[in-house]
Formats: sequence, C-alpha cells, structure tokens
Amino acid sequence: MIVVASDALWKNGAVCGKKFTVKCTGPQNGVPHPCTSKSITVKVIDQCPGCPSTMDLSRETFDIIAKPVAGIINIDYKKYA
Repeated sequence: MIVVASDALWKNGAVCGKKFTVKCTGPQNGVPHPCTSKSITVKVIDQCPGCPSTMDLSRETFDIIAKPVAGIINIDYKKYA
C-alpha cells in the first residue's frame, strides 16, 4: 500500500521509502461515519507538491480505511516501528 507525502511531511525526501500506520479519524466533507475500524501500513513513495493534506492515499489504501464515497478524510498516522 502506497502514499505520497505533502511538502510538510516530505522534509526534502527524508520520509521517502518510510512506512507509516494510517487510520481514518473522521470526515472532512460531511459524509457521516466514513471510517472503517481498520488501520493499514503504507509506504511513502513520492512527494505531492502543493497537496493540502498530509498524505494522498492510493485508492486501494483509502478503500481499506474509509468508505469510498467519503472522498476526503482526516487521518491519524505514526511512523511504523
């Protein structure tokens, strides 16, 4: 499972190849109860210049932690140990 990192998280490539555990914490666009109760381990593969969020999740990753109709979600993430 892969993600791209925002400028703030990217830190000049310091997180490229690093793994994080990601979990949905709630909606950003009013869709009620968008989160599944699952978390997933993802790998940062690139930078997302100008992205307004911390991470841009791949479709496959998003579908595991949230309902696809949610579109945009809040996430909690931590570096994978």
